[in-house]
Amino acid sequence: MASLPIDARRASSDSTAGTPGLTPGINARIDRLPATRAVWMLVFLLSIGGWFEFYDLFFTAYVGPGLVKTGMYATTTASFFGVSGLGAFVAASFAGLFIGTFFLAGMADRYGRKTVFTVSLLWYSVATLVMAFQTSAPAINLWRLIAGIGVGVELVTIDTYVSELVPKHLRGRAFAFVHLVQYTAVPSVAFLAWWLVPRTPFGLDGWRWVVIIGALGAVVVWAIRRRVPESPRWLAQQGRTAEAEQVLQTLEAKVAAQYGKPLPPPVPTVEPATTKAAFREIWQPPYRRRAITMLVFNLFQAIGFYGFASWVPTLLVSKGVTITHSLLYSFVIAISNPFGPLLGMAIADRIERKTLIVLSALGIVIFGSLFATQTSPAMLMTLGVLITLCGTLLSVGYHAYQTELFPTRLRARAVGFVYSMSRLSAMFSGFMIAFALRHFDVTGVFALISVSMVMVMGAIGIFGPRTNNLNLDEISH
Repeated sequence: MASLPIDARRASSDSTAGTPGLTPGINARIDRLPATRAVWMLVFLLSIGGWFEFYDLFFTAYVGPGLVKTGMYATTTASFFGVSGLGAFVAASFAGLFIGTFFLAGMADRYGRKTVFTVSLLWYSVATLVMAFQTSAPAINLWRLIAGIGVGVELVTIDTYVSELVPKHLRGRAFAFVHLVQYTAVPSVAFLAWWLVPRTPFGLDGWRWVVIIGALGAVVVWAIRRRVPESPRWLAQQGRTAEAEQVLQTLEAKVAAQYGKPLPPPVPTVEPATTKAAFREIWQPPYRRRAITMLVFNLFQAIGFYGFASWVPTLLVSKGVTITHSLLYSFVIAISNPFGPLLGMAIADRIERKTLIVLSALGIVIFGSLFATQTSPAMLMTLGVLITLCGTLLSVGYHAYQTELFPTRLRARAVGFVYSMSRLSAMFSGFMIAFALRHFDVTGVFALISVSMVMVMGAIGIFGPRTNNLNLDEISH
């Protein structure tokens, strides 16, 4: 069986016959699907899980002023690694993300996308709920780390899941749509923080309520898991062709009914054999160069992205804005988060992925440099919105991009490996941003961000391959 092409046992009824060595298999049949409601519904359901993931990821920034208000944390500390500083809270989040992406993301290659999607969502929801009731900085940091492990696994699993469930002509827009839904969590958490953090509803600190709301992901996970199938590409790669066939036939029937006419014929391709993945493959051509490129990219993009996104309210306070007003301004900036992916839906499959990444990074450099010199609330909010738009477009581009660079058999493991570098650098970025803010003010923070984005542009612009509208297996070879 391992020597047969995926789905070689059954060609679709509308396949192209007579081409030696080529079979319209699982990949070809998925890639020919038109963009109907059934396909978009799968993307939407996965993005709901991602909504809670992003809520959890971004409340780190918005509960910061509330944590400082309680006296458990300080904005900065005299020592670089002070555990009672906000930098330690941010670092705990990303330490967990690093553990999840580096050590555990490969579980999705072993146990399946659907199972790991469900378990990781439950994991971080429960850990986040426990964190909400801790009363000391070390305890909060510990449970933040544990929750971060689940978020890290979920991040990689959703990206892998989406890339395998949608046809090639839809990948860019699908990732943009996922991020559109996910990023609505940012204004949601910003609004809740603005409303709740200065207050103590029912005698409980407002920041705790913001965290508790984020734990509701556990409630919706069971509804989602019943409606999302396992990835047929993964099933086929595991040699479970009968299950893959059943999943794909069900999806094809729904799509055909909504399309109202016969599905386009699949383009025959040589499908990959059902071989077991080995981590050492990442260091063999052509994956070695891609892995190194994405490791460098992720090392620096996290400093640039989270250096602003995780510190917005605190940076505004450092510019002389009060806590209440900083949360209000942060909410205004946060509202713009979904508009980057919305723009991405219009251009993601029209502009080359690597070009989108480079231009977005350039925008962060330009607008970030201007932000550092402003004191007007209107200009701070305007430039904050522009930085956010560029940051979310960057996110749309690279989340789609890095899943395209590796084959199905090791996609989750490889993406988790390269993505873990961003979690590692983001972990230390909390201390780096706090250090720069303490000694060099906001100008120093954006100097650090700008250098990071220049490295991003160099890595992807020079060494990144082109991927738009190519079959996943074409790209992987």
